[in-house]
Amino acid sequence: MSITGIMNGLNSSLNSLNKVHGAQSSSVQKIATGSSHPSASYGPSDYAIIQRTYSNIGAVSQSNSNSQTANSMLSTAAGAVNETVSNLTSLRSTLLEAANGTNANSDRAALQKSVEQTIASIDDNASVTYNGKRLLDGTQSLTVAGENGYNTVNLGDMTSHGLGLTDSEGKSTIDLTDASSISDALDKVDSALNAATDQATSIGAAQQGLTYQSSNYTTTQENLEATATTMDGTDIAKESVNLASSNTQEQMALFAIKQGLQSLSQQTVGALGGINNHSRSAAASMLM
Repeated sequence: MSITGIMNGLNSSLNSLNKVHGAQSSSVQKIATGSSHPSASYGPSDYAIIQRTYSNIGAVSQSNSNSQTANSMLSTAAGAVNETVSNLTSLRSTLLEAANGTNANSDRAALQKSVEQTIASIDDNASVTYNGKRLLDGTQSLTVAGENGYNTVNLGDMTSHGLGLTDSEGKSTIDLTDASSISDALDKVDSALNAATDQATSIGAAQQGLTYQSSNYTTTQENLEATATTMDGTDIAKESVNLASSNTQEQMALFAIKQGLQSLSQQTVGALGGINNHSRSAAASMLM
């Protein structure tokens, strides 16, 4: 075979080797990332669609997390409001007991102390916190960030002052020492009980909405992940076979290159016929 023929064969083998290395790199990257489109070079339009899908998955996942965290915060507030409703119900019973005409002044004085203790418990409930935030002092509103916008849940003032049970100085407005004032006290407690019940209902409705929202986010995320897997998931078994085939082709290409270099060496040394042995040996060494 002529030197030109050998060189053509070598170039062909080198081109094959380059293609094999590209195929190997592609298979390794797909297996390592689990993605059939690890970069835009594997298909720009498909890559863009897949990346938008992954972005939507991230947004939905965070929205779901936000909903669940907000629900946890509302559960803390709901527990405290429920305690306040219970306290107010007990307070109303105390007022009705005080209104009984069989009570002496000393009896009403003892019941007044019970009233003060119950009001103190209501303030304790209102001091509940979540992540350092006081939830029921009238200063908080909960904003839940979601993929489709924001939801706001207002938390009212469940302190004794906010419920009208104490004045601006913290002094009780519920007075049982005078029988004539008990009717007014009952009106105040009924009003406070209505406010606390409304707050409990509002929180409960918000929690129902967040639970439903979280369920929808979960379903949406599962559907998006299924879509992404279908579009972008790597068939590991197939790519493993491709990689093994590429490795075999690489060995064949390397063998062909080695054989070509040996043939080229022989042809070149033969062409040096008139050169002395030492020079031919040196030339052959350089070619090898």
